[in-house]
Amino acid sequence: MADRLRPKALSEVIGQQQVLGAEAPLGVMLASGAMSSLVFWGPPGVGKTTIARLLADETDLHFVQISAIFTGVPDLRRVFEAAKIRRQNGQGTLLFVDEIHRFNKAQQDGFLPHMEDGTILLVGATTENPSFELNAALLSRAQVLVLERLGLDDLERLAQRAERELGRALPLDGEAREALLEMSDGDGRAMLNLVEQIAAWKVDAKLGRADLTARLQKRAAQYDKSGDAHYNLISALHKSVRGSDPDAALYWFTRMLEGGEDPRFLARRITRMAVEDIGLADPQAQSVCLDGWQTYERLGSPEGELALAQAVIYLALAPKSNAGYAAYKDARRAAAKTGSLVPPKHILNAPTRLMKEQGYAEGYEYDHAAEDAFSGQDYFPEDMKRGVYYVPVERGFERELKKRLDFFVKKRAQRNL
Repeated sequence: MADRLRPKALSEVIGQQQVLGAEAPLGVMLASGAMSSLVFWGPPGVGKTTIARLLADETDLHFVQISAIFTGVPDLRRVFEAAKIRRQNGQGTLLFVDEIHRFNKAQQDGFLPHMEDGTILLVGATTENPSFELNAALLSRAQVLVLERLGLDDLERLAQRAERELGRALPLDGEAREALLEMSDGDGRAMLNLVEQIAAWKVDAKLGRADLTARLQKRAAQYDKSGDAHYNLISALHKSVRGSDPDAALYWFTRMLEGGEDPRFLARRITRMAVEDIGLADPQAQSVCLDGWQTYERLGSPEGELALAQAVIYLALAPKSNAGYAAYKDARRAAAKTGSLVPPKHILNAPTRLMKEQGYAEGYEYDHAAEDAFSGQDYFPEDMKRGVYYVPVERGFERELKKRLDFFVKKRAQRNL
């Protein structure tokens, strides 16, 4: 079905108007007749191979398709030699490399001279972030175009095209049809495969959602625990917690679990959220995360995941402050800048007579003996201006800490008058 419905022209491609539209990158290149090498970055089943093949037709280039998984250096040499011969005979070559990120650095470098002298127009396809997986030299010679997963409207148009090819409608009611589109998860090829399965069923009446889901196993969501999906989803979870949205936070948390993420990774990250984005605005938040983590270790999956989910909800609703995090980073920068400055002598211990003679501990004031248990002495190095790093916010428990800090600042100022 996917092969039978493969578009015959770029105008027939469903979706990807951000790339194919008249004012979009490919539309402008084709209109001007000036094509550059390209890298298509996007999830499976969104048209990377189809668009590359149609580009060859539009530009009268000979289309050659290889896969980085099955192609070695000798194969590449043969491809480049054949392209050189074509070029001598007046025809260019569009070389489509599927899974281009699978080539190592040396193999990727092998494309460069042939791209530069016009032997090939390279069109690579990758599901991985090109910034991490492709050489800078190759990226500088190619334009990266992002292809997006197909939306529900795009998938519906594709389903209708399949029904016209079949000559009949699918035996699905409205809810079942909606379930079919959801199961496809933005992958047009996957949806056409499902359509082909459904079309082969012999049924007397339209199937409902429950009937369909009973007959078809739900397609696993796209998730790579070491790839872009991993980093994108943990970023979404972290920012949802920071944005005090427990519903969004729970959604991304469970999306990661459904994708097979290790709950221990999530336990570690939500504990980090507690110390980075909540801090002393709610000192209890860190304990909630650690308790949830410990509960998971005792119960395991799936029961222990509920404890982590409750920690996520608690963090999302907790008062937020990054004052402690910011203070830590500022203090680290100051420590790196000031190097080896020694503490002032009055706060150094003097266990020997020589040290006492050198002024160690001289003038030290014992804070517990001072009024309000606060001496107001300077504890920074003598040659360093007093730093201010921790600036608490007017939220949660930090509101109380700010009152204490303001009191100490006032007392210190009175001492130094």
